Amino acid sequence: MTETETQLKGCFVLEPTIFSDERGYFMESFNAARFNKLVGQDVHFVQDNQSLSSKGVLRGLHYQVGEHAQAKLVRVLRGKVLDVAVDLRKDSPTHGQYEAIELSADNKKQLFIPKGFAHGFVVLSETAEFFYKCDNYYNKEAEGGIIYNDPILNIDWKLAEEQLIVSEKDRILPTFENARG
Repeated sequence: MTETETQLKGCFVLEPTIFSDERGYFMESFNAARFNKLVGQDVHFVQDNQSLSSKGVLRGLHYQVGEHAQAKLVRVLRGKVLDVAVDLRKDSPTHGQYEAIELSADNKKQLFIPKGFAHGFVVLSETAEFFYKCDNYYNKEAEGGIIYNDPILNIDWKLAEEQLIVSEKDRILPTFENARG
């Protein structure tokens, strides 16, 4: 597995080593010792989540605050998404900046998103099965979010506004300026 740090410190794109032959392929998708060495910290994942969504579904931008903050390792099992991580760390030189990367079943890339980031994705294929590991349990009282079309962040979701399917809960999230800290 190789890692590339994004422009956002601590946020990494991970690419597995894939062994292919006439039978198909094999890859190691996660190895705790190797992963922790790659990202330079000891991350202990405690919860796995998976979703299935259709084209245009946009989930996010979500995060957890305080002692319930979560680091995530995300990937796509089927289909293709545009995955977005937004740096919310006030002391970071990239505070308020985002990283967008296509994750797909074909490229098998994973994105490690450390604590202190908001996260979201939009489905670019007909459907997508999305999988992620969290290093902390979900806590409803600690949840926060930022509206997907925030004018300061100005995220290019790669689909027209009329193609986006956004939950009512996500449509009423605050702006970046008014987000919970």
